[in-house]
Amino acid sequence: MRAMKRFLLVLALAAAAIPPAALADPHAAVLTDADAATLRQIEQYLNALRTLKARFVQVAPDGKTEAGIAWLSRPGRMRFAYDKPSPLLLVAGHGTVVFRDNKLDQTTNIPIGQTPLGLLLRDTISLGGDIAVTHFARLPGQIQITLVKTASPGDGSLTLFLNADPLALAGWSVVDAEGRQTTIHLSDVQVGGDFDAALFTYVDPHSSDGDSNIP
Repeated sequence: MRAMKRFLLVLALAAAAIPPAALADPHAAVLTDADAATLRQIEQYLNALRTLKARFVQVAPDGKTEAGIAWLSRPGRMRFAYDKPSPLLLVAGHGTVVFRDNKLDQTTNIPIGQTPLGLLLRDTISLGGDIAVTHFARLPGQIQITLVKTASPGDGSLTLFLNADPLALAGWSVVDAEGRQTTIHLSDVQVGGDFDAALFTYVDPHSSDGDSNIP
């Protein structure tokens, strides 16, 4: 009986040493009060960020780089128009992310909710609840936060790169369920504005109206 009491006491002391956030979510990063305050500021910034246009440089899992123009319109819409001669195009809209490789004549369709990138495209971004912040880092001039779905962290992660002062989205890195990492760096960022809805509607290049995929 005494041994059992000692065992229960050890368990209680161990639980007391674990931060409440870690008990609530084993995937969550342990944050200081200052980190938590910064995270709230980031959440407010992201929710105020409704539209964006920027140049981008993409680093693929194999290390290959591509560049182009990106448009973002929350909720749920994004377009990556790659510079020629790249055969690639990415269009997110209508609940689906479409990735087109004209060279291979291949089109891949993925529901937005099944991609880590979908976390950034939500109408309302809440850095808590069904989204877990698994990593928080302060670097010189930059803050990085890694997000996963709380219920299914194995689906992949989204790491956001934000300039620290003032807060500004500088890019992101997506790791898919198979561990493949794609990184996006943004430049010449223009926040705000209205974009033609046609930018976020994929048109099959084999259709008679296929050229409408080119902005």
